Amino acid sequence: MSLKEQITNDMKNAMRAKEAEKLGTIRLLTAAMKQKEVDERVELTDTMVLAIIEKMIKQRKDSISQFEAGGRQDLADKEKAELVVLSAYMPAALSDAEIAAEVAAAVAEVRPAGAQDMGKVMAVVKARLAGRADMTAVSGLVKAAIAKQ
Repeated sequence: MSLKEQITNDMKNAMRAKEAEKLGTIRLLTAAMKQKEVDERVELTDTMVLAIIEKMIKQRKDSISQFEAGGRQDLADKEKAELVVLSAYMPAALSDAEIAAEVAAAVAEVRPAGAQDMGKVMAVVKARLAGRADMTAVSGLVKAAIAKQ
């Protein structure tokens, strides 16, 4: 079963169980997926769906920090609930050691000449770690690995 089918089934189950919060979040996700399909005239793959979910998770995290800074705990709680639903669709996160090993392998593969080749290394790493690691943290590891060479 593809990720898109799983999300559709979860939406149906949330309707039957009358889980309004979960249903709302899944509807936001399906709307974003349909928008991407219409805009780009493509059938979404699991990788594309994961990219959409990652983007939505990042948006929720940013909103949570903004709402908490503004003293709006009610809105922050709503965003946290949406974050939990969205995170359930992400694959299991890799450990720090596994991420470091992937970064080292990518650096060895690309053999960067300096900081200007960071984009090339990040492209390789992103393809390998898509959806399983926080790319901002990975970016720091890549920078450090390139600097050591």
